[in-house]
Amino acid sequence: MAQSPRSVGRRLAGRIGRTRLLIILSMVGPGLIAANAGNDAGGITTWSVIGSRYGYSMIWILVLITPVLAIVQEMNARVGVVTGRGLAALIRENFSLKVTALAIVATVIANFGTTVAEFSGVAAAGGLFGVPSYVGVPVVAVGLWLLVTRGSYRKVERVLLVLGFVLVTYVVSGILASPDWSGAARGALVPHAQMNSLWLFTVVAAVGTTLTPWGQFFIQAAVVDKKVSLRQYVYTKYEIYVGSVMMTTVDFFIVLACAGTLYKENIVIKSAEEAALALAPLLGSAAQYLFGLGLLSVSILAAGVLPLATAYVVCEAFGFESGLDSTFREAPVFNGIITFLMFVPAAVAVIPGLPLVRVILVAQSLNGILLPVILVFTLLIINNPRVMGEHVNGPARNAVAWSFSGVLICLSVLLLLSPFFS
Repeated sequence: MAQSPRSVGRRLAGRIGRTRLLIILSMVGPGLIAANAGNDAGGITTWSVIGSRYGYSMIWILVLITPVLAIVQEMNARVGVVTGRGLAALIRENFSLKVTALAIVATVIANFGTTVAEFSGVAAAGGLFGVPSYVGVPVVAVGLWLLVTRGSYRKVERVLLVLGFVLVTYVVSGILASPDWSGAARGALVPHAQMNSLWLFTVVAAVGTTLTPWGQFFIQAAVVDKKVSLRQYVYTKYEIYVGSVMMTTVDFFIVLACAGTLYKENIVIKSAEEAALALAPLLGSAAQYLFGLGLLSVSILAAGVLPLATAYVVCEAFGFESGLDSTFREAPVFNGIITFLMFVPAAVAVIPGLPLVRVILVAQSLNGILLPVILVFTLLIINNPRVMGEHVNGPARNAVAWSFSGVLICLSVLLLLSPFFS
């Protein structure tokens, strides 16, 4: 029996729709993983401290940084898709070896400190559930090492995506806090600044934990490793935009949870673990465990991504073989760096008496100071027609990215000079 043109059209449209959905799902990964990993132990600690110390008054920073995060992440992903090379390799090819080595060494140092912070987050979250750090941290380190060094790219990506979606626990915590929504709206729309070293340090740390240098290296290397084509890139681009909004939305609800309870009670906390414990008497034990579950999930996520990002950076910069689908025999340096950055920071994190909050905040501030350097490299590369062809940046993206880099450089200089004016 002959089919009518209308039924054939519907079937064809359904087929096209399913195909497009499959393509979109296959492209999901780099943007969401990079965004969710940015909400790591350091990020949760930083925004929890901000909520308890400053209430709603710093939410405007989140509003400003959301489009910047989306633009910067998209730029790095586009460079990776167009060139098929990671950011570190392109820095080496377009600038001197000394400049490359300096940028890579600074990134590795910052990443090491941040990875210690991630395993500290694992230890802190485990403590909330009664698991000693000397048990929880080694188990997580070994599990992550087996996943990353023995698994394929697709398997690692799926596990990291699942871990990232646990961040919804912070949205629930923020709603449970019954925040002052009008106060939050004022904090989002009316900028409020303080000219003292603590406030400047906090701003640089907030930027450094939201838009991380290692995140730029990771997202570019991830789209290369995933072999995203230019034709499919449109799906990755929108995934990056969604991931950026999701990331700052989670940060927003972390601030709401702490501002709506701790700030109101004049309780200033120093870590995400303290936030979870302090919320229990105010919101009930459910809030404590929600905070703890979120902290554990993102700490594991970032503890897996950071060694991976660092291995990509070093191997790309100096021409070593890299890739999640490569064995130890095929890529010994790549897998060796991952192994070192899994187990050494894990060992450091369980040292008794280690000032973990100081480690976290200094690592985030170092990220904030290093970020404009990485952004300048990215902008010089993405505006080079010899490298990018017709896919160079447009005027609007350049204006946002260069302005942001300039502001961050000024903040870093003010932070360094602030003790002389205090």
